Amino acid sequence: MAPLIESLRCDVRTFPTPEPEADGTLEWSATTAVVVQLSSAGCTGVGWTYSSAAAATVITDQLRDVVCGRPAFDIAAGWGAMHRAGRNVGTRGLWLQAMSAVDVAWWDLKARLLGVSLPALLGRCRSSVPAYGSGGFTTMSDEELAEQVASWHALGCSAMKIKIGESWGARVERDLDRVAQLRSLAGPDVALMVDANGGYSRGAARRVGAVLDELGVEWFEEPVSSDDLEGLAYLSSQLRCDVAAGEYVSMVEDLPALLPVVDCVQLDATRCGGYTGFLRGAAVAAAFHRDVSAHCAPTVHAPVAAAVPNLRHVEYFADHARLEPSLVSGAAVAQDGCLVVSEEPWELR
Repeated sequence: MAPLIESLRCDVRTFPTPEPEADGTLEWSATTAVVVQLSSAGCTGVGWTYSSAAAATVITDQLRDVVCGRPAFDIAAGWGAMHRAGRNVGTRGLWLQAMSAVDVAWWDLKARLLGVSLPALLGRCRSSVPAYGSGGFTTMSDEELAEQVASWHALGCSAMKIKIGESWGARVERDLDRVAQLRSLAGPDVALMVDANGGYSRGAARRVGAVLDELGVEWFEEPVSSDDLEGLAYLSSQLRCDVAAGEYVSMVEDLPALLPVVDCVQLDATRCGGYTGFLRGAAVAAAFHRDVSAHCAPTVHAPVAAAVPNLRHVEYFADHARLEPSLVSGAAVAQDGCLVVSEEPWELR
């Protein structure tokens, strides 16, 4: 008989940032990881999401009884059961983040039970995945940004991204000065990327985007809110740089409306239902002839990104790249501009 899931454990870990950080529309001073361990037949799978501690309550109070006792190999059926269990409280947002942690742990458990690596189970089609340096918070001084860019150079990153849209788009001059600084620091051979986190109005985003085009910026992420589909479509038609969004997508059903209005879709396995949701989303993106970029969480994304043919790159986000080695052994390692896809299983620290 197939082994059954015997237990689910959940833990919340908080990692303070070195100093307060901000993008265009949000400030924070810590990152919270909600960690799940699923056990069966002497093996334990590990998964996590970056969310609120409230996700742990969803996992322990709502999802544990749905998961425990199910066949450990039947991930798709378990995913559907978890999703149905959220009917009366809402099946997106926090619920999907909680599900994401469980789903990643479930895939990891299945790999361990079968005695194969997680990338092999997911269907690896590459041994390394392109990664871009990401951070450049609006709170950074010029000196701090220079240090961060130097660290990305040391990792061989051929693309780098900073935050703009400071103070909900109220400091455009500083935004553009920082982009010019990035161009100077990164050099002519590095692809420039910016993320406004939805901080601009449509008009402001068009005007900023025109200058970004002159500076050779290739990627303009969330120039307006990702909920403003008409605005994204308008900007994509007006600008040379790629317009990107999608990091807040929860369900694959949300993608058909977004995909025609962006040039590259971002998916986040810690938000969209784990590896199951990520693979489904990547398949839908392929049907629309769109590339996928993995949002943040490089260690979570490395195994599944290696299995996606239409992958463009993974975000080597400064906060998560810093904390993940403290969370698990076997955290993703960046070198020569790529994440090495490890065959070794994670172990919680």
